[in-house]
Parts: sequence; C-alpha cells; structure tokens
Amino acid sequence: MQILLFGKGGQVGWELQRSLASLGELIALDFDSRQHCGDFTRLDNMAQTVRDIAPDVIVNAAAYTAVDKAESEPALVRTINALAPGILAREARKLGSWLIHYSTDYVFDGSGGKPWVETDPTGPLNVYGSTKLEGEEAIRASGCHHLIFRTSWVYAAHGSNFAKTMLRLAQERERLTVVADQIGAPTGADLLADVTAHAIRTVLQRPELSGLYHLVAGGEISWYGYAQFVLDLARQAGVELKVDAESVVPVPTSTFPLPARRPLNSRLGVRKLQTAFDVHLPPWRAGVAHMLTEILAGGK
Repeated sequence: MQILLFGKGGQVGWELQRSLASLGELIALDFDSRQHCGDFTRLDNMAQTVRDIAPDVIVNAAAYTAVDKAESEPALVRTINALAPGILAREARKLGSWLIHYSTDYVFDGSGGKPWVETDPTGPLNVYGSTKLEGEEAIRASGCHHLIFRTSWVYAAHGSNFAKTMLRLAQERERLTVVADQIGAPTGADLLADVTAHAIRTVLQRPELSGLYHLVAGGEISWYGYAQFVLDLARQAGVELKVDAESVVPVPTSTFPLPARRPLNSRLGVRKLQTAFDVHLPPWRAGVAHMLTEILAGGK
C-alpha cells in the first residue's frame, strides 16, 4: 500500500509519519517539498502530484490554522482549507483512493453545554471555521471514500502549544489570567495519529465506515483548568515558577478581545467513532501528563 501524506511538518503530520510507516510505503510532503508539490496554494501542481503518485491513501494534515490572522486573509485561508481538500477529494475519487482529512470543533457555534455530535447543525463563528466546514462539504460532495476527523485543542511535544506557553509565562510572571469559559478536551497529536492508522486498517476491510467522525481525548476542561493542571505537574517535577497557584486567575473570554470569535463549547461526542472502530480514547490528563514529561525531560 502506498500512502501520500500532506503537511508532514505540522504537529499531527509529524506524528503521522510515525504511525503510518508500518502500513506501507509512505511519501510525506510539506509546503516546501521539492520533488513533489505539497504547497496548497499551488492547486494545479498539487493535483498533479496526486496523479503522479497515485496513492492508495491520501492523508491531509495540512491546514491554515492561524485563527486570528485568518480573519484578514480569507481568500488564502479558503484556498488552503477548502479548495485544496476539494481537489484532493476529486483526485481520490478518480483514483479510487481513500482520503483522510482533519477538521475542527470550530465548525460549530459553541453554544450550549452538551458535546456536539456529527449530525448537529453547524454554524462557524469565524473564517477558519467556515473554511474548514467548506472543506468538509467538498469532500463529502466528491463521492470519494473518506474519513473526516473533527478534533479540538490539539497539542504535541513537537512544536509550540498551550502547555509550553503556560510554563514559559509562569517562569516569567507573578500573575497569570487564563480563560475559564471555553470548554474542550486537549487532544494529543500522537493520539490522532494512532487512531488514524487504526482507522485506515479498518476501512480498507470495511469501506462502509467511510464518513465523518469526532475524535478527541476523554473528559473535558477549561483553558484555566488546563493551565492549573500543567503548572501543578511542573511544580511536582521541581520546576521553579514565579507564579503561585493563587495567582493564576480565571477570566471570561471577553477579557481578551481577538479578531476571531471563539466557540465557548468545544465538547465533541465520540460515541460514533468508538462504536465503529472499537477504540478507547484515554482521558486528556493522561496524554498531557505524558507530553509534559517529555518536554521537561528534554528541557524543551
């Protein structure tokens, strides 16, 4: 089996290079790859890459994810998040290949307090969310065999993430304010990659499982609670922090006016995924603790 991966340099793409390697021959591209085009702003060249390689599986881990910056360059964001996935889907349909794609909780409006399920009505609040939704719709409309995984609050030891930012700020400042009214599940890129590999193995034998799934770690937390958890573990590991526990202050989203509106409810229900693929999704705390151990051990 031959697998073509786009976005190898991102957090999820980095982990996918590990998890997909055991499935077959893996060709991994990024936006600056030379032999083949992995640049999603060059749509014709990217389509030609798919035709030239003719893979059995296309995995798209590339996306425009700078949520606030997206508000000022919607055309570019749409090209990367909507038009490019649509072209991948079209080429996958012609080849009879599978397309694996990642989407986001930002396709919802963040209302209510219950986990969103795959059949709930969408209502993105910003350019990023609307373009990711358009990408989903283009894939479904193409008729190709596909898996779309909506996820949230992705982190990895590789690259920047919320936990690293909190650790740095806690070593520099004596007081931190953290948003407490946005709720979601921190989800490791390694978990996404491992479930993806398992799902690919499964759908090659059971193509009827093609479709849309929510994929996040177990449980839920606010950004404030997430920060507390990270800093508590750091203290236990002997990291010297300027800020004490009482000086980490919960605040509403409105405290930090940003160009892009954020959904308050980022909970995603995962029953459909668990039932279809017989997977257990571990609690978010386990994944974050593992990631922190790796960061602190490596001095990152």
